Amino acid sequence: MRELLTTRGIQLTKSLGQNFLHDGNQLRRIIEAAELKKTDKVLEIGPGLGPLTELLLERAGEVLAIEKDARLVEFLRERFSNPQSAIRNSQFELLHDDALEFLKREQRDWSDWKLVANLPYSVASPILVELAQSPKRPERMVATLQLEVARRLAAKAGDADYGVFTLLIQLDYESRKPSGFKIPASCFFPEPDVDSACVVLIRRATPLLPESQRAAFVKIVKRAFSQRRKMMLKLLREDWLAEKLERAFEDLQRSSQVRAEAVGLEQFIELTQILAE
Repeated sequence: MRELLTTRGIQLTKSLGQNFLHDGNQLRRIIEAAELKKTDKVLEIGPGLGPLTELLLERAGEVLAIEKDARLVEFLRERFSNPQSAIRNSQFELLHDDALEFLKREQRDWSDWKLVANLPYSVASPILVELAQSPKRPERMVATLQLEVARRLAAKAGDADYGVFTLLIQLDYESRKPSGFKIPASCFFPEPDVDSACVVLIRRATPLLPESQRAAFVKIVKRAFSQRRKMMLKLLREDWLAEKLERAFEDLQRSSQVRAEAVGLEQFIELTQILAE
């Protein structure tokens, strides 16, 4: 990988979160976690030099890869234009685009897609939230992330890692048990300063909230965590009447002095249902 980058004069950019996974065993574990079939459609974000892309093309029926770096797009087009490659059995589309901007701009139906990607560290969290908040969200998301981000995904009320990101994902996705696996920094080039993890998120079979109440849920969660050390009730008064909030907290049997970090997903859902009436 180092030789290839040097030969083509490609200097990796830290701001793009370019740390490429090269370990074959870890790549195969990611593929196995995705449980791919020939009928599957896969979204890959940040394909880099294409080692995961190659495995996806062997297993899936359709692959859409989005790469921001024009130098890597050129390389990938050369690599997968070979008629002897795995692409001959698959439909492959490679886009030169900013993935996060693409997801915001293109309101696609992802409901029968799977995300399988070594996500760029710099945009991993917002990309997952954007996909999870889509009305037609992917059925499965298998993503390599910084270990600290993976911990936030699996956090529960009372944990130090618990927050807005946790709730925005957990509203629609459950972690596969075991929920993923760690990937040492030595498996990447260049080596990042942190360990990573692959997480497996499965879309909930039954939505916990109707789409009509989703905006209220997001508003409540973001307001409640806007100042973590402040009481949740006081923060929510900026958007809802005090009397209605007090009645809601009584119904939920929660203290008026509780902080957001102590309130679980189910109670945020119940609060949304009350306030959205």
